[in-house]
Amino acid sequence: MMVTDLNAEYLGIPRLSLMENAGKAVAQQVNKIVDSGRVTIFAGTGGNGGDGFVAARHLLNMGFKVEVILLAHPSKIRSKEAKKNWEVLEKMRISPAPLELRIIEDSSQLEPPYSAVIVDAILGTGIKGRLREPIRSAIKIINESEALKIAVDIPSGVDPGTGEVLDVAVEADYTVTFHRIKDGLKMADPTFTGEIIVSDIGIPIICEVFTGPGDLLRLPKRKGSSHKGENGRILIVGGSAKYAGAPALAGLAALKAGADIVTIACSESAMLPIKSYSPDLIVKGFPGDHINPRMIKKALKIIERVDCILIGCGGGLEPDTGDAFNLLVQEIMKMEKPLVIDADGLKLIKKDTIKDYPNLIITPHEGEFREFFSLKSPIIIEDFKEKVTAYHSIANNIKGVVLLKGPVDMIFQGEKVRLNSTGTPGMTVGGTGDCLAGITASLWAQGLTPMDAAALAAFINGRAGEMAEKEYGYGFTASEMINFIPKAMSIPTITSGIT
Repeated sequence: MMVTDLNAEYLGIPRLSLMENAGKAVAQQVNKIVDSGRVTIFAGTGGNGGDGFVAARHLLNMGFKVEVILLAHPSKIRSKEAKKNWEVLEKMRISPAPLELRIIEDSSQLEPPYSAVIVDAILGTGIKGRLREPIRSAIKIINESEALKIAVDIPSGVDPGTGEVLDVAVEADYTVTFHRIKDGLKMADPTFTGEIIVSDIGIPIICEVFTGPGDLLRLPKRKGSSHKGENGRILIVGGSAKYAGAPALAGLAALKAGADIVTIACSESAMLPIKSYSPDLIVKGFPGDHINPRMIKKALKIIERVDCILIGCGGGLEPDTGDAFNLLVQEIMKMEKPLVIDADGLKLIKKDTIKDYPNLIITPHEGEFREFFSLKSPIIIEDFKEKVTAYHSIANNIKGVVLLKGPVDMIFQGEKVRLNSTGTPGMTVGGTGDCLAGITASLWAQGLTPMDAAALAAFINGRAGEMAEKEYGYGFTASEMINFIPKAMSIPTITSGIT
């Protein structure tokens, strides 16, 4: 939901608007359950508290007496949208409306509320670890009350991802959640969630389908104690006498996307040209001017030590190379290693060999897609939705992820569909597809799911291309685009207020 919220803002829907809709939805549910009386809203400093502030306004308009208890000094409100709604309530204090605002900074200031209804708008999805005071004591007081308890989005203290309660949690009679039920609510003990009510707050479904900056929240945070190699080891099998640039670009893109170590296994003839691109790449050359079965045994020793293998970039189309790729893939599948196939690998590796392997991402463009799936003619469909459906149906012939590159990238696995619209016509320059393959392998090696790795890689690659075009115009190269990958992975300023 954090991803979806941010993607909605990226689409142009203000978070302030979503907060208004969420708070109103809570107030409406309160009014459905009780006709009148006094409502106490316990609020935290994040977006969940902001939902509570909005609910307070709407409840006043519905004729309720409202008490808002803020469990911190107002200066500590982290969400800018919540801050605005708190300021509205402060201005309303002088009105005749039956509104009481209380600021609690110490648990000793807490008293049992004498209300018919208590609204829990304390933590929502922002919970991390053991609860602090006065939040912990507030939850205990809420649970001791005989009032009807309504949680906003998810009961405070319940882990939104797992449903676990690590310390204490609000025991709600009802939970009003937004857009979709969080995973934690599905798995949580009903003692905490009560009856779950899903409210629409105006987030378009498209925000779950198209990638956006919210997907960057999926990137794992590095541990302060992490060591070399812990954040992704990648092997790229590719490169030949004719094509040395492709694996080098893929490798450099993988490093820029956060992988710790990238090794390139290539033909001996490509070793020096690849090394010349950067000293950051580890290059292992094997006898011959193209990849061949004689290199399999030594390559497998490297594969045992890596987190993800990318096959195909610049490999060439020699029959020997096809034999090597197919033998290598079979061994990788036995080890159940993550495998990304791009470029020449898609032309040489047999679909029947890998179709049932779920630990797989393929990254074809339109022509490679048709060739890989043995389509005799192009798919010519004007209606975009119908086109997506047609490609999805074909992609389901394999169990892995299909990342189909195009003006709108399409990412498929099973019933899942993601789309990506970042990118620029300047990315028709050679090498940008190799960069995408490298980023995909990098994100997968760092711990993302294959579907998330593919979808986010498409977003990052396209965004880096947009940044390169802004700097250089259409005349940028893939090498220049690579330098924008770290910036393309930064969450933009529209995330201010996300909790």
